[in-house]
Amino acid sequence: MKVLYFDCSSGISGNMVLGALLEIVGDETYFRKEIEKLHVKGYALEITKKVKNGITGTHVDVILQHEHQDGHHHHEHRNLEDVYQIIDSSAIEEKTKALAKRIFLRVAEAESKVHNKPLQEVHFHEVGAIDSIIDIVGTAILLQKIQPDKIMASVVHDGYGFIECAHGTMSVPVPATSEIFAHSQVKWKQIDIDTELVTPTGAAIISEVATEFTTLPAMVTETIGWGAGTKDLKIPNLLKVYYGEMEEQNENFVVMETNIDDCSGEILGYCQEKLFQNGALDVFYTPIFMKKNRPAYRMTVACKKEDMYKLQWILFEETTTIGIRYRFENRTELGREMIDIDTEYGTIKAKKVSNNGKIYIYPEYESLKQIADEKGIALKELYRICNLKGANNI
Repeated sequence: MKVLYFDCSSGISGNMVLGALLEIVGDETYFRKEIEKLHVKGYALEITKKVKNGITGTHVDVILQHEHQDGHHHHEHRNLEDVYQIIDSSAIEEKTKALAKRIFLRVAEAESKVHNKPLQEVHFHEVGAIDSIIDIVGTAILLQKIQPDKIMASVVHDGYGFIECAHGTMSVPVPATSEIFAHSQVKWKQIDIDTELVTPTGAAIISEVATEFTTLPAMVTETIGWGAGTKDLKIPNLLKVYYGEMEEQNENFVVMETNIDDCSGEILGYCQEKLFQNGALDVFYTPIFMKKNRPAYRMTVACKKEDMYKLQWILFEETTTIGIRYRFENRTELGREMIDIDTEYGTIKAKKVSNNGKIYIYPEYESLKQIADEKGIALKELYRICNLKGANNI
């Protein structure tokens, strides 16, 4: 599968992401045409090469064309609705719009927490300015162009100390960045660099797009994008993004277990329904004996890794368990698709499964049951009909 891996050992910002992804896409003209679909005026886009500690990367600079009389650039203060309006009224692809809006929402929620204001009353300052709109929407455009199967990242490094921003002097990480990280699965740490390495825009981007934070996986690298930042530091102010091929792993499959001896059957049954409704792939109970010879159940839940924490919360909330074991497992899956089998009694849904060149048809029980109840026909007769009809679909 195709993988993007963000090496954030020198931090991450919006313009660094744009620079790195532009090198991977390799088509500046395409990017400029797509970003023009935003219909945002008052800026010029400058894309140049910069050298940081001997390493050359692409630097993207959004130059504002409106200035105050004192020479300072004017940053418009937009709220989330204003930003969404710009994105929604543009001509970019719908998936690109959705990703950009999710990234902006992360920033808005962080600013809302920091300033103790309702979401609709938050004004973005730097983040609502044109440069940040270009950074975030531009990132979404380039990711949609690359279309990786998976996005991963290293541990994200930020600096320390203090910086000047719209609200005055702030400690690093700035409050918005801290809140974005606090409400995500990002792994991050501070390093010995006396300045900000991670901007709120950069934090929001990596929090939204990366699904795993780890060391560089085994992969065949096709190209590397280098995104140059603005600062000159004792470390290279560069974001390095790898693009390549990685063998698909089944480490996404999680099995969770918990032993319960003090919970009623009604509660366990209700919990099972909620787990299935929220993405569990399988839920089952095994009768066991626990301490003091108490009859009990081992509850087993199989799910995808991205659903694990949500399902754990349901287990803690709905049952009396106080501990859950989990492990990552591999599994082999057969190719399948849902089909409709037309019979004289109605349409029956079924799975069409392929295995080493052979095809099998497995009718869905609920579909069979509904027709059996409505038509007054034996369930086993419907199975027989499906087997005959299904053979014609092979």
